[in-house]
Amino acid sequence: MTAPPTPSRSADADAATDASLSTGYTRYALALLVVVYVFNFIDRSILSILLESIKQEFQVSDTWLGFLHGIAFAALYTTVGIPIARWSDRGSRTSIISLAVFVWSGMTAITGFAQSFVHLVLARIGVGIGEAGCSPPAHSLISDYFPPERRATALAIYSMGIPIGSGLGFLLGGWLDEWFDWRTAFIVVGAPGIALALLVKLTLKEPVRGRWDPPSVTREQPPAGDVMRFMAGLPSFRHMAVAAALHAFYGYGALAFNAVFFRRSHEMGSGEVGSWLALISFTAGVTGTFLGGYLSDRLGSRDYRWYMWIPAYATLIYIPFAFGVYLWPDPHIALVFAFPASVLGGMYLGPTFAMTQSLVTPMMRATASAVLLFIINMIGLGLGPQGVGILSDLLAPSLDVHSMRYALLATVTVFAAWSLTHYFLAARTLREDLEAKERLEASSTSA
Repeated sequence: MTAPPTPSRSADADAATDASLSTGYTRYALALLVVVYVFNFIDRSILSILLESIKQEFQVSDTWLGFLHGIAFAALYTTVGIPIARWSDRGSRTSIISLAVFVWSGMTAITGFAQSFVHLVLARIGVGIGEAGCSPPAHSLISDYFPPERRATALAIYSMGIPIGSGLGFLLGGWLDEWFDWRTAFIVVGAPGIALALLVKLTLKEPVRGRWDPPSVTREQPPAGDVMRFMAGLPSFRHMAVAAALHAFYGYGALAFNAVFFRRSHEMGSGEVGSWLALISFTAGVTGTFLGGYLSDRLGSRDYRWYMWIPAYATLIYIPFAFGVYLWPDPHIALVFAFPASVLGGMYLGPTFAMTQSLVTPMMRATASAVLLFIINMIGLGLGPQGVGILSDLLAPSLDVHSMRYALLATVTVFAAWSLTHYFLAARTLREDLEAKERLEASSTSA
């Protein structure tokens, strides 16, 4: 196994530029990026707890709810993500993130004023465009704030914004919907993001690109086509991307419709459901997301393949708990099953994001992140909720109110099993593909 690159800088300008990036500051920067990602997922996931109320007001099917939660958001989110990432690989990553927060927060607040389902779709598209400017530059920044041997842990901490933000979206959305209405919920959670955008602009510093890579590594941005061809030529990346996309398919499908399932099949109120789902996200979701990155860094220091084995084994253990969540007749026991399921379900994020950054050169990183997110979000975020909604409508004539229960169970178990298979396949060529990246760096240096 080839050791990670030794942190080194040879240019005086680089050293001066990064002199202010103390350990304390990089921790602050990571914490601020976590807050940004929390707001990202509050604004993204609050829709889940509000879908049933939106359905009742606009009288639309589950298929259309799936479209609103999935394709309406993901279509432009994934499409504009790659050009924004290319901008991030040569421009100011911190400014891009600040602008992105401003856009998606404003569009979330505007959602509360929608007068038709078409208005909702258009506002949702706007949220997606804004959120496309978040993770690719954030992943690139974190890769320059932290050395390779701490990268999966740092990216896992950043990814904790997903369960924290989702939990806050469930909690705030559930009770605001119950106390006021779904429109108020969108306005209340969207407005504070404008202040956060200003904080990011004023306090988040831009590190030297490739700070932890050998000084001989080229700083020239390769064409996007070269990045995509290089990544497509890595079997481990191909399998890892497919695995993560399949994981996201059932994960986003569940995120979109779990609250609907508990409200319909167990007749729970939106406030109660939101509180339970928030508690699960704050505890089990955060724990699993952190553990995935932490264990990958610890075990991966001996064998890089653990970066793929951790999400594979976690997903395998997850599947039996899914049956308890969707089939247990008592809703509170079903929710207890959701705690270990949530721990295991979040363990793929840190190692997947970190290995994507490790498989490419510094000037490819934001683009590589955007390519991965394009695959994950087009298949998972776009089609996952849509697939669950369509399946629920198909099952409704025979299963009535319980159609969502079995649509979720089928989607989760089938796609989880499919996902873990590709993680195991990715591990088979991971070491060889990391060596291919090192050869690319060496050839770039000699050229």
